[in-house]
Amino acid sequence: MHLLTLARCLAIRTSHAYFLLDETTTMPSMQFPSMGERKGTVSAFVELEWPMMKIISWNVNSIRLRIHLIEKMVREEAPDVICLQETKVEDKNFPLEPLQRLGFDHIELFGMKAYHGVAVLSRVPLANHRKYHWCNIADARHQSVELPNGVDLHNIYLPAGGNEPDPKTNKKFDHKLRFFNEQAAWWSAQDIGQKRILLGDLNVAPLETDVWSHKQLLKVVSHTPIEVEHFGRMQQAHGWVDAVRAKIDPDEPLFSWWSYRARDWRASNRGRRLDHIWVTPSLAPAVKDARVLVDARGWEKPSDHAPVLLELNR
Repeated sequence: MHLLTLARCLAIRTSHAYFLLDETTTMPSMQFPSMGERKGTVSAFVELEWPMMKIISWNVNSIRLRIHLIEKMVREEAPDVICLQETKVEDKNFPLEPLQRLGFDHIELFGMKAYHGVAVLSRVPLANHRKYHWCNIADARHQSVELPNGVDLHNIYLPAGGNEPDPKTNKKFDHKLRFFNEQAAWWSAQDIGQKRILLGDLNVAPLETDVWSHKQLLKVVSHTPIEVEHFGRMQQAHGWVDAVRAKIDPDEPLFSWWSYRARDWRASNRGRRLDHIWVTPSLAPAVKDARVLVDARGWEKPSDHAPVLLELNR
């Protein structure tokens, strides 16, 4: 039997799966639908059929500082699509090449210098890339694309809101609330029957179990009652289903962000769930899995956010 060498398997659970081949391990030969040459350490590229799609949302807190984390996450989770927030780079300076070497040939960018910024990296073709401006501010916070299965994917980095939870004295907090209001009004006018995903860093931890201490954080930006109220209005405006809490009991503490200030973030575990994945009701039955990849917070030179994963049945 002829043997092919297999370095690692990026088993992408979508309509396509990809295997990266070199000369380190062997596997029996098989009939591949297609094969093409890739650059770098990869010697071959193979596509297979798979029945699922895996999407990851991640506030990377500067893409140019976290390429090594993207590579590690791809090795471990093999996502089809990665949605990034806080890329903090202009589109012309975005590090395309290392991500294309990982197989992400379809990349849509909406960035700006030093702040904010969102990006979609995909192994499958994307269509209808759109950029949105809210509150009459061009600050690169919201983009959308259409996936091959017709699902609209919205990638959002919502304003953090500063330190003082008072819209009268804090312009950043006022901006955050206005952003929520405009989103809610817009989503209420959209067709709720369309299959859609909304994900990203929404900068609110809505449930008591989404923060390490509900009582101590009631007056802290990200968990104040007024933010939770605005967050809920935006969610209800389009009937959004919280995919993560649909799979993980709402009574279970769950976080996606831990401050850099903690010497041992895991031991103190003073986290908040600021990163979310929502789906429309018509797409909710297709959700196979949704979870936070907590261990990524402990990787070398980490983001203060952990990735959030969504698996969909096709």
